[in-house]
Amino acid sequence: MTTFAYSALIGVAALLTAMVGTARPASAQLFWDWDGAREKDGSGRSIVEFNERYTPGQIIVSFGDRKLYYIHERGRAISYPVAIPREQDRWQGVTSISDKRVNPSWRPTPSMLKENPRLPSWVPGGHPMNPLGVRALYLGSSTYRIHGTDAPWTIGTAASKGCIRMYNKDVLDLYPRVPVGTRVTVTWERFLGANGLQSLAPAGRAASPRLRNMQAGDLPAEAVESWAN
Repeated sequence: MTTFAYSALIGVAALLTAMVGTARPASAQLFWDWDGAREKDGSGRSIVEFNERYTPGQIIVSFGDRKLYYIHERGRAISYPVAIPREQDRWQGVTSISDKRVNPSWRPTPSMLKENPRLPSWVPGGHPMNPLGVRALYLGSSTYRIHGTDAPWTIGTAASKGCIRMYNKDVLDLYPRVPVGTRVTVTWERFLGANGLQSLAPAGRAASPRLRNMQAGDLPAEAVESWAN
């Protein structure tokens, strides 16, 4: 092999490595991260003390704490960090898990399409750009879900259209613990810092990544077709 050919081969390999290294998934928040922080999908779960009036086997989602609490025994809960709805998409109430899905497919709601008409009409389950991640717990007859994510850097922020977004590792931990019919209370009440729970620790604000609108063309048609068949 000549020196020129060898150099060209090295250059092509470096280019391909750079392309793969900069590829980023889509976010359920209508955008995808173009060149933001390279955060890996992690886990923030911990065991905390919890008010004993809550019976084991139920889920408490605190938008105020930005946490999901699964009451696994009287007076103790597993705490998971979550991404909560944006200001304009706030809600609260009591519901139950009506369905569970492994590698769920995703379709944007009419309100999502109204906000961004260029969204893909469907993303297959298991696709790396699927905003629901690896598991989904459906809440009552609503369009809201507790689900994983393809955008782990959004956990702990107000980023969703109404759903409760978790790290994939955390939703994998929660999923087998909760059967269909599990009671789910969604509230703005805060639990951190009271009744022996962990206190909120101050944290600096991370720099926001630059974002661009996600478009249907970001999903190769042939890839979607092969997944659907």
